[in-house]
Amino acid sequence: MNVMDTYKFLALSKCQQPSQIAYSMSKANLYAIIWRKIGKASEPGFDESDELDVEGNTSIVGHYQESLDSQSKNRPPPIVGLEFDSFDEAYNFYNVYAKEQGFGIRVSNSWFRSKRKERYRAKLSCSSAGFKKKSEANNPRPETRTGCPAMIVIRMADTKRWRIVEVELQHNHQVNPQVKRFYKSHKKMILAARKAQPPPEPITEIHTIKLYWTAVGDAGCNGYSKFVEGQDVNFDHLKYLELKEGDAHAIYNYFCRMKLTNPNFFYLFDIDDDGHLKNVFWADARSRVSYGYFNDTVTIDTTCLANKYEIPLISFVGVNNHGQSVLLGCGFLGHETVDYFVWIFNAWLKCMLGSPPHVVITDQSKPLQTAVAQVFPHARHCYSLQYIMQRVPEKLGGLKGYEAIKRQMNRAVYESLKIVEFETSWADMIKKHGLGDNKWLQSLYNDRHLWVPVYLKDTFFAGMIPTNENEALTAFFDGYVHKHTSFKEFVDKYDLALHRKNLKEAMSEVESRKLSLELNTRCNFELQLSKLYTKEIFKKFQSEVEGMYSCFHTRQVNVNGSIITYIVKERVEVGENEKEIKKFEVLYETTELDIRCICSLFNYKGYLCRHALNVLNYNGVEEVPSRYILQRWKKDFKQRFIQDHVSCNVDTYNPVYWYKQLFNNALPVLEEGAESQEHYIIALQELEELLNKFDLVRNNSF
Repeated sequence: MNVMDTYKFLALSKCQQPSQIAYSMSKANLYAIIWRKIGKASEPGFDESDELDVEGNTSIVGHYQESLDSQSKNRPPPIVGLEFDSFDEAYNFYNVYAKEQGFGIRVSNSWFRSKRKERYRAKLSCSSAGFKKKSEANNPRPETRTGCPAMIVIRMADTKRWRIVEVELQHNHQVNPQVKRFYKSHKKMILAARKAQPPPEPITEIHTIKLYWTAVGDAGCNGYSKFVEGQDVNFDHLKYLELKEGDAHAIYNYFCRMKLTNPNFFYLFDIDDDGHLKNVFWADARSRVSYGYFNDTVTIDTTCLANKYEIPLISFVGVNNHGQSVLLGCGFLGHETVDYFVWIFNAWLKCMLGSPPHVVITDQSKPLQTAVAQVFPHARHCYSLQYIMQRVPEKLGGLKGYEAIKRQMNRAVYESLKIVEFETSWADMIKKHGLGDNKWLQSLYNDRHLWVPVYLKDTFFAGMIPTNENEALTAFFDGYVHKHTSFKEFVDKYDLALHRKNLKEAMSEVESRKLSLELNTRCNFELQLSKLYTKEIFKKFQSEVEGMYSCFHTRQVNVNGSIITYIVKERVEVGENEKEIKKFEVLYETTELDIRCICSLFNYKGYLCRHALNVLNYNGVEEVPSRYILQRWKKDFKQRFIQDHVSCNVDTYNPVYWYKQLFNNALPVLEEGAESQEHYIIALQELEELLNKFDLVRNNSF
């Protein structure tokens, strides 16, 4: 049984185009819709017979039992505050959870308003709750109840929705979902699912996905959809995204699970007029918040597309204040055309509340170039130097003299300090090796202003381009995705990758704030930034301070008013056990302490190079000027960012903004609380007190 047909659910948001289906509903709404679509049981009975035999064909019932098991698998437990549209939906939700755990449920108490005879409160208990009255029959049934305390209490809120107000998950008896026992509450669920079961369809490699629309609004979109609940759109002919057996199930279940556990989770489906699935985009709450901090430079990774992987994955990646890659959104692209790229870029931009990045890095692709120009017209678009250089063996490996060609190309790309140096070196390579007819090299040269570092010195990259041939940047999903990774496998590895990356970032936060960084020199520049920068960024700057000792013969060569030109010599490695002396030109403006080096390391990486530090030291400047200490690399960047960007115009009716503001303001508490055991205990106590206040407000509203 296909879970798509069982749930019969897909949320349709208010989007600009009918083909765009957005998901940004509340957790409660999603719960309510899912359990409504599983099938409403009739009003549960309150008799004492909780366990029972199943009538009819037990093999068929077993089939439906397995189907419902697959639906409820990995569902989160009941939590206080969860809301439903009706009593039945709350009952069905707890019933499915109970079946997964291996116990039955019953309504043990109900409260009614006397005038209207309207139920406003109920207690749903484990079927083993309480004890039966003593029977006077000759052969009474054996006692099966244990006085089990497991239960939930639900109450009607002022919004007419039903809310969980109390939860007890612990049982005083063994529960086991593997034991095939049938409870009355489960039988009703199985029968409801059986009635809703459509005729079986033959299994094919490409699965049919049927979507039933529900009018659910998305706070992040505008406009209205033409679809109404009950309208059926089928994906019988998946033109581009070919989902193998189990893929659709896995993706759909993952999105549903994320919406249940992650209120700010966002995703969109791109569907054409015939109901064919074209593209998918999604981003979790952490990605959306991270983009608010680190939206200066973004890489759009299309490695899976370029290398013809089984999954057409496209990911949006930034870099955090530790120099680590951070995921800012993902998608599956149906086809590598301008229209498809434009759709997924617009989906990402909508998710990020319309705020475009400053710099966009992509693979060398004309469709990508056109789409970026359309969606991000004011961003600086560059081609990924690493993507291009990784293709050198593939594109040139069969040529005579390949090793010599590769060395000369690396020298032209990485070592040219001036445009004329690159032009001369490139032309010499083409002429020397007879490469004038090589179309790939021709296209690279025509696009040189988009990828060669010497043409990009005025652009800030936050360390997202390599500056030498030995420097390699690791893709976000490197080690988790290979050429034959399926959709289903990727969904499982996606969570694992994010968990490990987030854990690494959290550990870096604690280390940067708690540990004192070791100094390797007596230079005051090193001491100054050891107090400000995160551990990882400080180590990179520290290597530049140490590199000052490989520089020598700093001399003044020109004076133009307050601007002085210096030449700094450095011994640099050009091969194994081989060094040469290179000259670096540094401009120093004395009144504003403005300094520029021809190597442009500050723009590439975000910290001053050894040549600029030498000139500052030569002029008796003991501290790095404040303009060259970037806020984005600081230990307390997130806290300062929040203070500097507190909005007075928050949409008080938009839960997406609520979540973002609360998340941002909670981060300092988390980071301070993790500094020591004493801080941890204080933070935990205050959070528990805050939750108790929420309970008081909630109870007073009843």
